[in-house]
Amino acid sequence: MYIVMLGAPGSGKGTIGKILSHDLGLTHVSTGDIFREQSNKKTELGKKIREYMESGALVPDEVVIETVKARLLEEDVKDGAILDGFPRTVAQAEALRDFLKENRPEAKRVAIELDVPDAEIVRRVVNRLICTNKACGEIYNKETRPPKQEGICDVCGSELKRRKDDNEETVTKRLDIYHQNSKNLIDFYRKNNALYSIYPQELEVAVKKIEEFLEEYKRK
Repeated sequence: MYIVMLGAPGSGKGTIGKILSHDLGLTHVSTGDIFREQSNKKTELGKKIREYMESGALVPDEVVIETVKARLLEEDVKDGAILDGFPRTVAQAEALRDFLKENRPEAKRVAIELDVPDAEIVRRVVNRLICTNKACGEIYNKETRPPKQEGICDVCGSELKRRKDDNEETVTKRLDIYHQNSKNLIDFYRKNNALYSIYPQELEVAVKKIEEFLEEYKRK
């Protein structure tokens, strides 16, 4: 099963996606992580991606689709994956649908929408801290989920940092772009009877409800 995590930046897609990945035994594929890896390589593609990311603009569909398709051909995602940050537009959703029909014809595809108010998202993101150890990538929040030791990851002991683009101006711009694109994308999955929407106020409760839905959806 390929599970698409929908929701604005900062809605909790990464956190919930990783929990689902662990519980369901599916690889967590974060478009943001793929882009940051490309950006750090300082290739021409990486430079372009960095410019888009730092300005808060979305990376163009053709670049996103090409990058994600290559990732989905790798061995660890042949039986399914948690897709975090892709698709973000109807064009990307259609590309994913067509790719899976061609390469994974038996696989089921479903979208989970995390519907969180904008004001809460801004508050979450500006207080977000990320583990600098890429193999860990644990996410914290200075207000709602602080680390036990300031600036240090509870899981692996690596340094925690705030991303350069986790500021109110960039987040607000990202939210505007997300809302411009999300309505048609959500409608796309709703029309295909492949959408589950939830406001994840309490993490454990939200995860339990999502997993119950997925178990039922698998049996359809």
